[in-house]
Amino acid sequence: MKTMNSGPVGTPWYRERWPWLLMAGPFIVVVASMITLWIAMSTSDGLVTEDYYRKGLAANQTIARSNQAEAFGLKAGVLVAEGRTEIRLFADSPLFRPPAALYVTVSHPTRAGLDQTQVLPVQDGVYIGQFRLPATGHWIVLIEDDIQTWRLMGNVVLPAAREIMIGGPGPADLRSQ
Repeated sequence: MKTMNSGPVGTPWYRERWPWLLMAGPFIVVVASMITLWIAMSTSDGLVTEDYYRKGLAANQTIARSNQAEAFGLKAGVLVAEGRTEIRLFADSPLFRPPAALYVTVSHPTRAGLDQTQVLPVQDGVYIGQFRLPATGHWIVLIEDDIQTWRLMGNVVLPAAREIMIGGPGPADLRSQ
């Protein structure tokens, strides 16, 4: 009787490097997707507000208040220096009466946790308050009167060495006027 020779016996597959290299790609993708899932579940999206529908309905009222500030020819000079914020109001209309206090909201465009709101009283024609802001960054400033008939909104980029004009034709150095 003849015996058949099946040839040389090789090493098992798990001792070869090629199967492991081929499996490494899908394994890395699975691990990366698990990490991405963990990041998505453990952090919140600060850009989405929970009461978006109510805020959407109030958009017409907000536009009307911005139009009222435009009708007054209202501008605000904002100076932010060393934690102190000074706001001076300028109006073209003789019908405008400066309010006793301003509601000022300073917000970061992408990080809602840094937003701050204060009521600034008037002292010698200047509204003064203190916000805890980092030394650098882009901030959105919302200024409203105490009875919410008008509003101004503008941008402030820190550090700012001069007073920034909000609601007017653009940045201007009001201290030189």
